[in-house]
Amino acid sequence: MSRLRLFAPRPELPSLPAPSARVTLEGLPQNALETGRTRLLVTGALFAFAFLLIAGRLVDVAVIKRAGEPRHASHGRAAPIAERADLLDRNGLLLATSLPTSSLYVDPKDVIDPVEAAARLVGALPELNEAEVLAKLRSEKNFVWLKRNLTPRQEHQINRLGIPGLYFQREDRRVYPYGNLVAHTVGFANIDNRGIAGVEQALDDVVRGGREPVALSIDLRVQHILREELHNTVVEFNAIGAAGIVMDVHSAEIVAMVSLPDFDPNRPGALPADTRFNRNTLGVYEMGSAFKIFTLAMALDAGTTSFAGGYDATHPIKISRFTIRDDHPQKRYLTTPEIFMHSSNIGSAKMALDLGVAGQRAFFNKIGFLKPVQLELPENGQPLAPHPWRPINVMTIAFGHGIAVTPVHLANGVATVVNGGILRQPTLLKRPEPSIPGERVISARSSDQMRRLLRLVVERGTGKKANAPGYVVGGKTGTAEKTGNGGYRRKALLSSFVGAFPMQAPRYVVLVSVDEPKGNKKSFGFATAGWVAAPAFSRIVQRIGPVLGVPPVNEDADEIRQALSIDMAPKGAPKQGERKLASF
Repeated sequence: MSRLRLFAPRPELPSLPAPSARVTLEGLPQNALETGRTRLLVTGALFAFAFLLIAGRLVDVAVIKRAGEPRHASHGRAAPIAERADLLDRNGLLLATSLPTSSLYVDPKDVIDPVEAAARLVGALPELNEAEVLAKLRSEKNFVWLKRNLTPRQEHQINRLGIPGLYFQREDRRVYPYGNLVAHTVGFANIDNRGIAGVEQALDDVVRGGREPVALSIDLRVQHILREELHNTVVEFNAIGAAGIVMDVHSAEIVAMVSLPDFDPNRPGALPADTRFNRNTLGVYEMGSAFKIFTLAMALDAGTTSFAGGYDATHPIKISRFTIRDDHPQKRYLTTPEIFMHSSNIGSAKMALDLGVAGQRAFFNKIGFLKPVQLELPENGQPLAPHPWRPINVMTIAFGHGIAVTPVHLANGVATVVNGGILRQPTLLKRPEPSIPGERVISARSSDQMRRLLRLVVERGTGKKANAPGYVVGGKTGTAEKTGNGGYRRKALLSSFVGAFPMQAPRYVVLVSVDEPKGNKKSFGFATAGWVAAPAFSRIVQRIGPVLGVPPVNEDADEIRQALSIDMAPKGAPKQGERKLASF
């Protein structure tokens, strides 16, 4: 039997590829590599673009929009107030400026754990009260301040806490680089950047939102000298305070103004409120014998007396229950220059009576003593004058009692008397011109006579200790008893000296006023103006003269002696027509 063998068909082997086909097979891995590389580049570009978007958003959040704060800060409060313009002294030194700061607030609904958040916040800001912070974090409001004007370090510490619901608001903080030095003049702005004292308040509409700096008339160099000398005088005589002014007699610019005690405007709430009281502009005082300057000026100008005239000062004047005496009695007839030189109350009272009620009141009204000074400050005091104005008031006002004005009134009045007789509006702003128009109060001749009399007081009268060698000063002492319950307080004095320099061609008025000084061993127990205020005036003039460009001169030079000499009339009996006081 034959065997059958079955064979499966032999499969055909694939034909070998052509040379070109082999190249294609070898290129497959290469194509895959190129495709992968392309995909990686696209992916990298996408990632780079994403990182750029994230970085841009971070810049937008952290630098430009400050983490979306305007959206939150707008809830429950007004938009931030515009930046305030800088305040400068007359030489361009910075008195007040605004610095950018961050303030911390919370949106309570975003706070997860108020108790923990409060504890951590107080740990970073120990000055906060934990109970108060917790109450704010639990508030129903959507905007609550936690702390204003953080330092950069404090802001960094809060950021590190990572507490949800806390945000920062960009604000401007008002800063006063010289602190107490110009406190009462510059004033200060509150935490919401609104001026609430001094120039900051008076010029709030100008300063707020302003771009150009505002230049004041204050010279910081002179201000420093004035404050230092006043402070030393207060300490030396154990006084309760002091006031001082330096004023340009031709422009009426206040070059320096100090009131003690003072305060730091960077933290005005940290000191007693009385330290914020500006004695120069808000305080009204009886200025004592310094007012004899105006009694003499109006009498000479009205022609009711002259250098050759005079009055009998032998006996005190008795009026009803009052008696007018001299502190330095000469007990004889005094010429007009002698009345001023010896500061005679009796002679001054009789001199004022020759002018009468109408003449005296008209003069004081013309020189601006019956209304507030319109200075660039909100703190301007109202003078106190008698009503009705009677003959007895005429007599007491003649030597500085019965009328009260501010130190600025007194300084500007003296500037008017010595500058040729022109009253100008005092200012705390730097004026572009050295002299401005004003209103004539006395004649140029009367002004010249008053310069001679003021010099006489320093050379031979009650103001000898005010002399500043080389600066030809002139001025007048003024010691007044302060009023209290039931009358005058004999041991509570306001001791002042006001004068000008150089008297042959006056440029500056200086006023020194010391409140309730106590006599010491150096002053032989005296606390009057000649012992307290006059020496301080002398030191101030000698220090500020070179700073203000006033060189010392030879006071004995012929031209200076001739400009300030007085031909003292011989002593004699009263004139036949001298007014009698028997009717009183």
